[in-house]
Amino acid sequence: MGWENNVRRVTPYTPGEQPKEDKVVKLNTNENPYPPSPAIRAEIARLENRNLRLYPDPAASELVSAIAGVYGLSEKEVFVGVGSDDVLAMAFMTFFNGDRPVLFPDITYSFYDVWADLLGIPYETVPLTDELVIDPADYRRENGGIIFPNPNAPTGCALPLSAVEEIIRANPDGVVIVDEAYVDFGAESALPLIHKYDNLLVVQTFSKSRSLAGLRIGFAMGNEKLIAYLSDVKYSFNSYTMNRPSIVLGSAAVRDVSYFEQCCEKIVRTREAAKERFTELGFSFPDSKANFLFVTHPACPAEEIFRYLRERHIYVRWFDKPRIRNYLRVTIGTDGEMEILFAALAEYLASHGQKGER
Repeated sequence: MGWENNVRRVTPYTPGEQPKEDKVVKLNTNENPYPPSPAIRAEIARLENRNLRLYPDPAASELVSAIAGVYGLSEKEVFVGVGSDDVLAMAFMTFFNGDRPVLFPDITYSFYDVWADLLGIPYETVPLTDELVIDPADYRRENGGIIFPNPNAPTGCALPLSAVEEIIRANPDGVVIVDEAYVDFGAESALPLIHKYDNLLVVQTFSKSRSLAGLRIGFAMGNEKLIAYLSDVKYSFNSYTMNRPSIVLGSAAVRDVSYFEQCCEKIVRTREAAKERFTELGFSFPDSKANFLFVTHPACPAEEIFRYLRERHIYVRWFDKPRIRNYLRVTIGTDGEMEILFAALAEYLASHGQKGER
């Protein structure tokens, strides 16, 4: 058909599976296993009186103010969007417009190359080390900008703040975006550096540590000029990106710092216990500072384990990609969910002649 000659063809991002059946153990999309802050309950009850027939505030001022207050920033240093994916896509459109390639790791969040291809942005992937970590020295080369997660995904490995600063300091002529979707589970945030480096943008999300993946709230923090440029592109794309429930409920959730810290602490405790259990079962993994582990077994194929677990309604993530085909990314669930997982893994390993019991 003639009209197909004008279609933009892209290879889309593949999200984690969202199973439709009930009573599954869902450890495949890094969602928080605990409910969101109880502070949002009163706001939910009042939402019907918030005039949902009207457009929301295009500046999402209530949410921006709440984030700025909690993080000690000016409101002009905060940008919000529909999940960190929306914020990052806007950042790609805004800051990666040169002829030189944007740099990001070869094993990382798989939306980066999708956005680059969609927007016609030249890019180069920088290989992780054999230990699956980012080496700052590899980013001392000509580029049109840099983006990397810290902790990285799907490995869970985190750079210390000194290493993050090394990358920023070596690249003053391009914007450096640090994607901190998982930072609240044990890594150091680059936020303290935004007043030192005017080319640094720090992006975070409410989806993981604040249990609000269903509301789609992401935010960026940087100097006023970066945020102003980002806002200009946003208003050129869609004036009303944030819906009213997300603004209202997100504001309540971010202010409940105590509940947020308690949930993060519970997940970290479960993660550290899970490291011991995986080790006892013969798995190895990088040292994760995220809410997931990236595990591999020397004698059992990851794809086979993935399918075995799926048949038992236990969902983890397997990536059919070079270098990581024999790894599984396992979200940290509740202690009860992890026990179900480990029982199934022990059963699988025992049936394959491996030590699968404690």
